[in-house]
Amino acid sequence: MTVTMEPSLGDVHAVVEEVWSSFLGAEDPILPLPTPLPPGGWSAAITVSGGWDAQVTVQLTDPGAVHVTSTMLMCSEEDCTDEDLRDALGELVNMVGGNIKSLMAGAAVLSLPLVGHGDISPGSHLLEVCRLDLTWRGEPVVVTVHTPPPPAVA
Repeated sequence: MTVTMEPSLGDVHAVVEEVWSSFLGAEDPILPLPTPLPPGGWSAAITVSGGWDAQVTVQLTDPGAVHVTSTMLMCSEEDCTDEDLRDALGELVNMVGGNIKSLMAGAAVLSLPLVGHGDISPGSHLLEVCRLDLTWRGEPVVVTVHTPPPPAVA
């Protein structure tokens, strides 16, 4: 029996597309068009622990984060505060992380989301196992999954 320790790229992409269309509307789909992510911007991360351990991170440019927030909270982009950005991006990564967690074997729980302006680095013990470089409303979106390395075989 083979136990999968990481989600497939296709499964993660399907989860992200589903979350994006559910929360942000199908009229502006997230596209598999890699666009370089400039430094800065916003990051939201959530940790999965239990039967499967991982960190799921969503990174957006400043304009991308504002687009997400104004769409999710149904407010004008000019009225979006940093607190609004933290709330919306935290909910977004929670939904993406929770749906990815549900693909994996074993019971696991999600941490509270960590959201901030700038990069949120994974723990030094984690390795990138999946990365999606996407575009939404002309802005880059990066979704990564990091997991611990597989156990050494004796």
